Amino acid sequence: MRAVAEAGDRAAFAALYEHFAPRLKAWLMRLGLPEDVAEEVMQDSLIAAWRRAASFDPAQASVATWLFIIARNKRIDRLRRERRPEIDLNDPALVPEPEPAPDEKVDAAEEEAQLRRALQALPEEQLHLLRLAFFSDLSHRDIAARENLPLGTVKSRIRLALARLKSRLEQG
Repeated sequence: MRAVAEAGDRAAFAALYEHFAPRLKAWLMRLGLPEDVAEEVMQDSLIAAWRRAASFDPAQASVATWLFIIARNKRIDRLRRERRPEIDLNDPALVPEPEPAPDEKVDAAEEEAQLRRALQALPEEQLHLLRLAFFSDLSHRDIAARENLPLGTVKSRIRLALARLKSRLEQG
């Protein structure tokens, strides 16, 4: 390890790799990693050891202990990434909708006002059933049971209310 740290000795690192790679991989597999993932983590660990060879201190740990600690930390990092995947900032679901143009805002406000006027012009029994169907998200059968009305009456009133709304909205 000293030769790797001081001189970047590739032959010394190759010997280190040959000795520890199968041991690290087997240990990672015993910890439950699939073979291909254990192989990846082992390689990441040994690459990290190559890059940080200068930080190795034989007074604190043996080479084996140091390498296994690096592998353990790489395994933990991998598990954390899998549990909390990285967020793709380019994901269309995360990109906010563009602010509508001022004329679109005005058009939307006018359409909303027109819809409100059309709703207010409906008879109360039709408006009430529409609210239950669309705002309370009740089925026609549930509305009939709740309002103690025949199912056909509920369907007819809602159909009539929608036809009246359509007619008023088409008139402008």
